[in-house]
Amino acid sequence: MKNADAPRPADPAVLRLFTYFRSSASYRVRIALNLKHLEYEAVYRHLRYDEHLTTAQLSLNPEGLLPVLQHGEVTLTQSLAIIEYLDELFPEPRLLPAAPAARAHARALAQSIACEIHAPTNLRVTRYLKSALGQDQAALGAWSRHWIEAGFTALEARARAESSGHRFLLGDSVTLADLCLVPQMYNARRQQVDLSPFPTLVAISSHLESLPAFAAAAPEAQPDCDI
Repeated sequence: MKNADAPRPADPAVLRLFTYFRSSASYRVRIALNLKHLEYEAVYRHLRYDEHLTTAQLSLNPEGLLPVLQHGEVTLTQSLAIIEYLDELFPEPRLLPAAPAARAHARALAQSIACEIHAPTNLRVTRYLKSALGQDQAALGAWSRHWIEAGFTALEARARAESSGHRFLLGDSVTLADLCLVPQMYNARRQQVDLSPFPTLVAISSHLESLPAFAAAAPEAQPDCDI
């Protein structure tokens, strides 16, 4: 990984990731890049300081969200779409199974985490709850824990049925779903969620976090980490 402070002219050979150390969606993409042993330039945008909302950054992604991936003339947003793009261009190791049914299952698990758990608890939602609806920090924590616990309850049941040896969410190798689980588990710990009802998810995440590609993508391992 290389560090780039600002956007530069497009280079078809360069992967450039606009990222923030604690962005769950950016975390997913960092894992994918590491698993595929892809060199990339990191451009850091601090969410707490609204660096993702500058005019220059909004020109890349009008939603004002991270991550953004530049690959030559191609600019991509949304972590799951970015990961699928990388998987198609650089297919080893494969992050989506070859079989159609297994591929659909991996996507479903990933979307369950990204859309049903992460989306209601991300920064712009909690900022709105605080600024527009007057909720205090205790209420924000309760809100996040509710959605994480509800999502994890369903995910735990699926993992018990579909995981092989409690090492991966689906089958016996890393898939797109695992790239979503580990960042969400990190968020759950930050929100002090009681994880005892989710032993399968904890076991899977613990195994994944021990793998070098996952460890190198962790928030605390990023150069822009400020905690």
